[in-house]
Amino acid sequence: MPWTHNRAGPFCPHVSSVVDAPSSNVMSFSMAGAVRARSAGTSSAGAQGASVPFAEDVKAGLSASPKRLLPKYFYDDLGSTLFDAICLLPEYYLTRAEDEILDRHAREIVDAVGSPLDLVELGSGSAIKTRRIISAALESQPTLRYSPIDISPSALNASSEALSREYPNVTVDGIAAEYLEGLKSISRNGSVRTMVLFLGSNIGNFEPHDAVNTLRAVHDVLNDGDALLLGADLKKDRAVLEAAYDDAEGVTAAFNLNILARINRELGGEFDIKKFAHRALYNDALGRVEMHIVSREAQTVRIAGLGMEIHFDRGETIHTESSYKYDRARLADLAGLTGFELTNTWNDTRGMFSSNLLRAIKPLSTDVYHHVGRKRDP
Repeated sequence: MPWTHNRAGPFCPHVSSVVDAPSSNVMSFSMAGAVRARSAGTSSAGAQGASVPFAEDVKAGLSASPKRLLPKYFYDDLGSTLFDAICLLPEYYLTRAEDEILDRHAREIVDAVGSPLDLVELGSGSAIKTRRIISAALESQPTLRYSPIDISPSALNASSEALSREYPNVTVDGIAAEYLEGLKSISRNGSVRTMVLFLGSNIGNFEPHDAVNTLRAVHDVLNDGDALLLGADLKKDRAVLEAAYDDAEGVTAAFNLNILARINRELGGEFDIKKFAHRALYNDALGRVEMHIVSREAQTVRIAGLGMEIHFDRGETIHTESSYKYDRARLADLAGLTGFELTNTWNDTRGMFSSNLLRAIKPLSTDVYHHVGRKRDP
């Protein structure tokens, strides 16, 4: 989806780290799972124990026109469990397609970058999908440093311990932070190549200008010749795309509507979930799948913790997620706008998904344009 999208890659680890962390802490995890803080900071709690950013974002989003909620808030405990279930659905092809690519081409991907190399991953979650790349890298070098970035300290701790057991020659230097802060904490290892992994079509959850800014931030920490492995879902038949976000069993609908239930639980909301419906549609003009929550009737909903009432007309929607779909031309354009060159693309056998190797070019030219076509300030 998310993540923001946060629709993840193989085995669907939770990807809430696409977006802002709940606090400003940047934590590092050693291979054995020990923790040391790199910077201090705390987040305060709002209504009924909810974080201040959640309360503020809900208030702003439901006061906007059109109404919106940020997809990073899908991933509470229940939402994360529902997303794990989504990944197993027959309609949700992304998981299987990317897994097939990494299974068949991991060694080819590593060889294209060169060795020795270090790995950095954005939104690593459990790092299960990354094991194919790690195993391939260890075929050509005796040791490996892996730096996953994720906002969940518990996920990083668990993955650090699991990886240290499975791969004694891998040093895990995990960073608990949002993407952009985590990237600033990456340390370089001499002349070793670095490959950043941004898998699972997470890039699709960014608005075009945010995708440009995020890849620019990745470019900033890389040296000339380093690489980014970027997962991207491909444009395809509308029916296939819409089914992936609106499955027959209703799991994605429950996932989407759970954000209203979360507002009820954490902010004292009074949403009657039965009075709302899930909608997924492909917006061909913008090249994205959109998820909405639709009011089945005219109604007013009170949120006690925010001291507000929100009116909904019949058929009015809350926009909860966008997932942009790509083709090779659009990916090449995005690469060029952010200081990369698209050098290799691997697809699954059905041509549903792509893994793309982008090579960093230094220095970055200032004579570039936004992906949406507006001139960028130098």
